[in-house]
Amino acid sequence: MVMTLTPTFTLCGWAQHFLQSSQAILVPISKLAATSLLRMACWELGVVSIPQELQIYLHHRCFGNPLYCEVLCQDLLSKDILLFHDLQKEEEENSKWETLSASAVKSSMYSISPASSEDQELYVCTVKDGINLDTVPLPPLLKEIAVNQLDQLSSEEQLLVKCAAIIGHSFRRDLLQHLLPCWDKNKLLQVLRALVDIHVLHWFNKSQELPAEPILVPSSIHIIDQTKEKKKKSDFGSASLRLQEELFLLQTEVLEFGVPLLREAAWELWPKEQQIALHLECACFLQDLACRCGSCHGGDFVLFHRFAICSTKSSSGTTRFCTYKDTGSVLSQVITDKLQLPSPQESFQFQTKPSRSQEAFSSEHCRTEEEFLNQVNRKLAQTSPKKDLLTTKPCHCEEILKLVLSPLTQHCMVIGETNCAFYYLLEAAAASLDLSDNYMAFSYLRKASSVLGQASAFSFLKKRKVKICQFEEATFCCLRSEVCFNMGQITLAKKLARQALQLLKRSFPSTWFGVLFQTFLEKYWHSCSLIQPPDNPSENKKKLAVLQQRVHALSLLWQLYNLEATANSHRFACLATLMQKNSAEEFANEAQVVSTYVDLSQFSQSMGDRDKWLHCEQMAIQKSSLCWFSREGLLATAQLMQALAYTKLCLGHLDFSIKLGFQALEICRHLKKPALENLVLSVLFRSAFLEKKFDLCVHVLESQWALISQGHDVLSLACFYSACLDLLLYGKGLLCRPFGECLHFIQHYEHSCVLTSQSNVMLGVHSSLAMWFAQDSQWDLFEHHFSKACQLVKRTNASLFGSHGFVRFLECHVLMLQKMPAGVFMHIPPETYSQALKYFKEFFSRCVTCPVYHQRVSELKASVMRCGKRESIRPYDTCLTRIWIEGEFLEENKSYERNLGTQRFD
Repeated sequence: MVMTLTPTFTLCGWAQHFLQSSQAILVPISKLAATSLLRMACWELGVVSIPQELQIYLHHRCFGNPLYCEVLCQDLLSKDILLFHDLQKEEEENSKWETLSASAVKSSMYSISPASSEDQELYVCTVKDGINLDTVPLPPLLKEIAVNQLDQLSSEEQLLVKCAAIIGHSFRRDLLQHLLPCWDKNKLLQVLRALVDIHVLHWFNKSQELPAEPILVPSSIHIIDQTKEKKKKSDFGSASLRLQEELFLLQTEVLEFGVPLLREAAWELWPKEQQIALHLECACFLQDLACRCGSCHGGDFVLFHRFAICSTKSSSGTTRFCTYKDTGSVLSQVITDKLQLPSPQESFQFQTKPSRSQEAFSSEHCRTEEEFLNQVNRKLAQTSPKKDLLTTKPCHCEEILKLVLSPLTQHCMVIGETNCAFYYLLEAAAASLDLSDNYMAFSYLRKASSVLGQASAFSFLKKRKVKICQFEEATFCCLRSEVCFNMGQITLAKKLARQALQLLKRSFPSTWFGVLFQTFLEKYWHSCSLIQPPDNPSENKKKLAVLQQRVHALSLLWQLYNLEATANSHRFACLATLMQKNSAEEFANEAQVVSTYVDLSQFSQSMGDRDKWLHCEQMAIQKSSLCWFSREGLLATAQLMQALAYTKLCLGHLDFSIKLGFQALEICRHLKKPALENLVLSVLFRSAFLEKKFDLCVHVLESQWALISQGHDVLSLACFYSACLDLLLYGKGLLCRPFGECLHFIQHYEHSCVLTSQSNVMLGVHSSLAMWFAQDSQWDLFEHHFSKACQLVKRTNASLFGSHGFVRFLECHVLMLQKMPAGVFMHIPPETYSQALKYFKEFFSRCVTCPVYHQRVSELKASVMRCGKRESIRPYDTCLTRIWIEGEFLEENKSYERNLGTQRFD
């Protein structure tokens, strides 16, 4: 019997000869699935969750081999690389960015389902700051195995594997050719085929494989050696065309390592000097590709990033890539005329004169939502295939993040190019947020913090490792603020957004008097003091970069203050929206202005300001005429359509809301915007649910589950399970996810900062859970969730989720007054009819902008008044609270769930 964990080609000659004999039977053992490997790692480390970068580390080195997983986990423990945090310790908001690692893991989905035992101690682990897992050396045992596998290859195969190891786990064939200039194309392909045949390498999965057409548009940063002479502008134009042809028209294949440990061992075998030189070659090659995809027409992920940090030298015609002193860096030199290819960013001007076609299009004024939808349908139908944005290639920015930006940050850090590493870490973080991957954005920004070093309060005592310009520091603060917002770290997010605005020379007040004074300036002085656009195009782009970051920071601020239902927070949020509108108008760009007015309408609706809500929406419709001429405009159109669907839902026009929602969904899927798509699906579900189209509800929830189940967004899952609870309570037996799974999720995540900051969502969740337990007469559990709902109702607003949660809370009151026996509450006093009527009065005064629920709440109020007068209740007097009346379908629900079995949430 021969047992081996290594591929058969690495066995000794006698073993291979024996396997080829007729007496031998080869029984391959399949590798562990990724989820099983993850659970094993958690068991080895004694935790319920590990960070995403550690998951990638283990996946790339283990390939499903349990022995390798065990040894690597023990090695990490012996090297004291990991930190462990008590999961059951109540999570509190952090005041410092440097202490957010544990909160970031807790705000994501756990790797394995925590045990239900209250006595068992549960932990999560994080990687220590400053540790780069990609450069952690292999344990001696595993390195010996990998080196032995490498020795089985021919010299040419070894050289190719060692060069590929420098590039990374996944690599492009054209970059490999760049590192092997002495090899012709045929020789490279021959060696690659040989390695693929023995499964050392394999082509990228077809579902993730890059298309045959070029998807990357070079950002036209041309890396040159310091010893090379400066070329003329015409030379650079022809060089750019040749570069595009060589990189994209001929070679776009992507490969991956197929054998565990081989890449890491091959990387460690390089001498240090050669290793750095090869990483430099990779960085120079990839830097030309570090931009948005061809479908997005190139450009920086941080708008006009490169223009904002460059200082033009008009006398010589060249510019520094970064605004730092000359340190002899090869990566720092760039040609001004090669800075950027034409992109949608070029359309961002202070004063833009539209083309004839745009003028004709804008003359078609949209005055109502229906006209807007008809215009959208007409333009989609009339646009030729060459110009139709929905028939072009879809967005491939995710592949660029994985194959270009992420490796580029590693190459820059290995060769010591900290300035460029910081630049591309910001780009990678912005790309991750654009793709709704908050944890990876946090990971990149955490690396950026390590590269930057900690600033001391006394600058003469300690200086940062890297000198960055004020714009990059503001962008760094703005990106961290967005990440903190998504993690529920509200206080720190506000602090960082304020810092960003201060660095961008747009301070935000911190006192009520400052709010009054700033509001006066924004209303009456701002229109008279608009800054004239500079004559220099480069300075124009720098100004636009600053304006974009201002708009971003102000948008974050009003959303942060809008989470708090206090008068003071309302004043701060109103000022932030006003400042955002004024900053956006300086753009004179339709897409940005439309997005801003959509934000203003959503804010006004949540505050119960009906007139301003509908006015801002109408302004967005009128400004949307030119939004079909760029991808940013198409995204703004999708946002506007989502807002209109939301509006029609709140007003009670449910069929029209569904129609708008499906149109917005089509555009979102093409743009690959999962966060916006999830929001559209939430609106679609609510419209279909209130219209009693329960089959459509199930279809929408299935689409939403496919979108979010593989992610790490706790808030999106909370909204999803809230919808599942609604379907369980009112869907006449329809089931999307079992009740046990919904309850299990809430029990383990309700104390995370992400959900504790979302009072609107959690009010609906706890009220629905209370109703479920009440219909089964489990009054102790009803009291537990109802008491939490009582605490949350005071912190909600008039938004759709807030109004929905309030309605569920009122239903709990009606159910309690009608069915609950006396003396069952142990911790809270029983509610009286007069107290219930006060809640109804509060609903009508608060939720003015959500009339879709008004008729049903009126019926609930009438039923309470009849109960107070000891009158009998007729079967259908309460439209929504039918649980205790139509017990038959709830009993059907429960029996159906028992047949399926209560599933644990993994």
